[in-house]
Amino acid sequence: MDHFRPFAVCVANLALIALLLALNACSGISSSFTSPAASYSLTATALTPTTVKAGSTSSSTIKLTPANGYDSGIALYCSAISGGSAAPVCSFSPNVVILSGTAAVTSTLTVSTTENTPGGSYTIRVRGNDANDMEASNGPQSLTLTTAAAIQRVVVIFQENRTPDNLFQGLCIPPYGSQSACGTAQHQYNIAQSGLNTSGQTITLGPIDLGTAGSNPQNYDLDHANSAFVAMYDGGKMEGANLISCAMAATGTVCPPNAQYMYVIPTDVAPYITMAQQYTFGDQMFQTNEGPSFPAHQFIYGGTSAPTATSTLFAAENPGPEPVGCIAPLTEAVTMINAAGSESAQPGQYPCFEHQTLSDLLDAKGLTWRYYAPSAGSIWTAPDAIQHVCQPQTVNNTLTCTGPDWTGGVVIPEWQILEDISKGQLAQVSWVIPDGAHSDHPLTNDGSGPSWVSSIVNAIGNSQYWANTAIIITWDDWGGWYDHVAPKVIKDGVSWGSGYVYGFRVPLIIVSPYTKTKYISHVKHDFGSILNFIETTYDLPSLGYADAHADDLSDCFDLTQSPIPFQTISAPVGAAFFINNRSAPIDPDDD
Repeated sequence: MDHFRPFAVCVANLALIALLLALNACSGISSSFTSPAASYSLTATALTPTTVKAGSTSSSTIKLTPANGYDSGIALYCSAISGGSAAPVCSFSPNVVILSGTAAVTSTLTVSTTENTPGGSYTIRVRGNDANDMEASNGPQSLTLTTAAAIQRVVVIFQENRTPDNLFQGLCIPPYGSQSACGTAQHQYNIAQSGLNTSGQTITLGPIDLGTAGSNPQNYDLDHANSAFVAMYDGGKMEGANLISCAMAATGTVCPPNAQYMYVIPTDVAPYITMAQQYTFGDQMFQTNEGPSFPAHQFIYGGTSAPTATSTLFAAENPGPEPVGCIAPLTEAVTMINAAGSESAQPGQYPCFEHQTLSDLLDAKGLTWRYYAPSAGSIWTAPDAIQHVCQPQTVNNTLTCTGPDWTGGVVIPEWQILEDISKGQLAQVSWVIPDGAHSDHPLTNDGSGPSWVSSIVNAIGNSQYWANTAIIITWDDWGGWYDHVAPKVIKDGVSWGSGYVYGFRVPLIIVSPYTKTKYISHVKHDFGSILNFIETTYDLPSLGYADAHADDLSDCFDLTQSPIPFQTISAPVGAAFFINNRSAPIDPDDD
């Protein structure tokens, strides 16, 4: 109601009215009015700017005009601000204006927001009161302000070895999806249920378990080296998946027919499907590199797998055996690929590189970051391959990563992300790398990956962090599984990334109170898009690598929408399962 004011506002107004009475007494202005026609009007210009980022201000000019000899002081205030909690705050300069004679008087209204002000549209009612509690003759004025929320934390969850066709077939078939949900229309998921092989045959994708404890013959891994990429890409025809080699866990066991043309049983990945359907799913997300895990993790952390900032070579494969990176034996080397896409034209290099990474940009601006991983020296632990981050030293006769960035930024084991969330210690940017058991990696995972990811999402969603966090979930490479969408391969010998970008599709889910709901992004993204998003969010410079050649995921967000209330994701096991499971980590494969 127009005349309702909270108690605090009323107290403030009483103080202002007392001030007005004193001002009137000092100026000789009578506090009683003999002419009932004496009055004043109040107008307000539109707020400028009409849309602000949380933490910014907007202003309006308030004009008060006397009529019929009106003489008095008027206190200005906002009687109501509707549209969300942690609403903006009004202030006036001056907050008391004196009208005398016929001239209009103005005041400047400033509407201030904080970084915690939610996105959305706010209606602000501006009013005036004089010493006799008389309001403007034309009543209160309403203004509208739109606030764009400020993302304050970004969590990147990096799972393993899947394509949209393989992992998200459940969006297209019962019990969670339908055939009409998939296709090439704007509102459909671009997921195929069949693919071609090199003989021109159409192969219908068959069901398979996610983990290694199921009933289907799924206990195998597929080659996902650069040569496997070249074979499956097949000059852009995407018909060579059948040429990718398959290795069973049991020696001498034969892989099933069409081992590469499989999709995960939807019930095994129900939490992933729920998140994809509720929030934003990207069906044009491509791994930046044309190869396996070691280079992929370098790209998600530093935007490149090049050994130096100026090199035209890229690390193309997994070095091994572990430990790798800057604590690898000095005899170890990683295969390099040149701008023509050749791995044989140059020797391998020791897998310890030196160039700027995203964590350096964060450090320079005083922002916090954490890289959660199951172990040091892993092909998945990207910071161990960056010289100035790892700072290798011999400790107890073992080459070990040391130094402030390593000890302060790399967190082992990975499940400590869950404890940091519960303790209110979540960094501004986090990379979360799974243990092999909950990684979704064929052959090594136990099917708990969707629960692992859900436990992190649920921990954030049910905490103080939900209001301003973006959770980006993607997979590091295609894993050898069939996918029907051809990437844009660059091998011109000149462009950035020539010879090694871009790789096959991987799934992308973005969970946040400000992602578009039930939205399918058909914009082409890659790992550089995630880095670009973080740089844009925190006003960082560009690394100049993959981030400089990618979008910033802006189509996936609407920061001006009212925040989405969080709904807990149902999963077979929760955070306690991962926190209490203190078994030795399952290291990734090195194929």
